[in-house]
Amino acid sequence: MGTRWSRSGSSLSLLPDRQSSGRQGEDRDSDNESLDGLGRREDIAQFPYVEFTGRDSITCPTCQGTGRIPSGQVNELVALIPYSDQRLQPQRTKLYVVLSVVLCLLASLLVAFFLFPRSVVVVDNGIRSVIVHFDHSNMRVLMNMTSTLNFSNPNFFSVLVQSVSCQVLYMKTVIGTQQLDNVTNILPLSERQVNYTVSVDIGSSAPYVYAFCTMPSIKVHNIVVFMQTSVKTSYMVRTSQNSLEAYRYIDCGSNTTYHQISKQLRHLSSTHSSATSHSAPLL
Repeated sequence: MGTRWSRSGSSLSLLPDRQSSGRQGEDRDSDNESLDGLGRREDIAQFPYVEFTGRDSITCPTCQGTGRIPSGQVNELVALIPYSDQRLQPQRTKLYVVLSVVLCLLASLLVAFFLFPRSVVVVDNGIRSVIVHFDHSNMRVLMNMTSTLNFSNPNFFSVLVQSVSCQVLYMKTVIGTQQLDNVTNILPLSERQVNYTVSVDIGSSAPYVYAFCTMPSIKVHNIVVFMQTSVKTSYMVRTSQNSLEAYRYIDCGSNTTYHQISKQLRHLSSTHSSATSHSAPLL
């Protein structure tokens, strides 16, 4: 029994030694494997990149079979984004598109409203005054006729009146012309009045006019003249031309100012009407 225990004891005493020896062997093997793994990694790192292409594949043209991208081609590469990426699915796309279209239409309408060219309104306001001179030696009637034009600018930008050309005819004979350049500049949404004077000479073409205008027995020496006026205006990149024609009665016997005469006639008519209204109850 004692030997068995001793043997068993010896065997028990030997078991730890065997286990320790086994562990040491395993540690040595693991160390060898780690060294071998490091060596393999170094060998793999030094091993060049090789692409193994099959039947249905080709070599990468960008890498050119090296597995590396040239530094000069970095800015030429294109990144591929998956179709399921959230950046390719923006929210409220229809709302943004509708708002953009509405804003563009509104902006275009405003630009068209403010910058759309409108025609300038030109109105002939008649003759303002007539100054008469007589050349008794040559039997000529010389007159300076001052006429008025009213301009109305309905645009939201300034308008330049480039020229005003007027021609006066008596019995189909031209007796006076006038040409004005760069007349005036009309401000946006405003009106402007322009006066121009035409020198009229009635002499050899109609000698009887001198006798008629200097006849003292006639109080009012009215003659009829035909006036053709052409006005050229420019605004933005557009140029327009207005033509005005009218027959005018003028007094060739003395100097006249038609606006003052019209005011005096209105005053006389008003005083006459008031006098008749006061005298009516007396009747």
